[in-house]
Amino acid sequence: MKKILTALLLTLSFYASAQVDTLSITLENVRYAYPVQFLSLKTEGQDIRMAYMDIKPANPNGKSVMLFHGKNFAGYYWTNVIQALSKSGYRVIVPDQIGFGKSSKPFIHYSFHLLARFNKQLLDTLGIRETAVLGHSMGGMLATRFALMYPESTSKLLLENPIGLEDYRMIIPYQTTEEQYATELKTSAESVKKYYRSSYFPEWRSDYDYLVDIAAGVTKSADFPRYAKVSALTFTMIFEQPIVHEFSSVRVPTVLFIGTADKTIVGKGTLSPEDQKKFGQYAVLGKETAKKIKASKLIEFEGVGHIPHLQIPEAFIKALLTNL
Repeated sequence: MKKILTALLLTLSFYASAQVDTLSITLENVRYAYPVQFLSLKTEGQDIRMAYMDIKPANPNGKSVMLFHGKNFAGYYWTNVIQALSKSGYRVIVPDQIGFGKSSKPFIHYSFHLLARFNKQLLDTLGIRETAVLGHSMGGMLATRFALMYPESTSKLLLENPIGLEDYRMIIPYQTTEEQYATELKTSAESVKKYYRSSYFPEWRSDYDYLVDIAAGVTKSADFPRYAKVSALTFTMIFEQPIVHEFSSVRVPTVLFIGTADKTIVGKGTLSPEDQKKFGQYAVLGKETAKKIKASKLIEFEGVGHIPHLQIPEAFIKALLTNL
């Protein structure tokens, strides 16, 4: 455990965010642990760029893994997972989805179908015919959509505390994108840390601070209104495009990695304290989801919150490598 935490802390030194008050909305002043490249795309008459890292191992095993980040993150928080996979011989592809991280922030209709197609284009460009796909949080919804659209390209579906295990349309009061935009504009360092502490980690550690630094740093940018509008658009995507009803259609081998202490609910702040206790119960949702996916395996981490690969890196990585 000590070795993993030491490696994680060392890799955090790559991020220029820790002492930066203002960050650009495409994180130009945040240094990722590996070189970043860009794939040129075109959609709705707009030329956009998709950022990604392509890490080739020293001793390749001929297999690859693609990592899909969560809504409030980007490729920067996968460093310890990349290191472990690369050391084991896997080629690792880590995109920042359009609208996130170092990628473009266009005003478009965001859909999981569109994002999945962009990722397929990336794989085609890199000459990768088949890959395992690991999706965390929102990335789990996207990874599931990718596996449904491109089963021949998905060797294994790996879901780390994915959101969308319940239908938020039946839980959360409807908000228009403009209403959500007004909420996003109120984001501050204080609100980010409060949310991360209450929703993501049962206990806060100082090595999580860089997550807040990045999420809060962009709020100080002159372009933050664009960032907030895109964040509202992707919130609408999550709310209006549930995946929960399609788990039974997944036909690729699937592994669910579930921190049972997770209580994440998209739009949680709109619920009363009583209703918040009724939903987002991953100790229950993980088991229910595993039953829906025919070829699935459930791995539970007791007492672990929304981001196992950061909270318990050694145990998560061991489970991940074992099930690849």
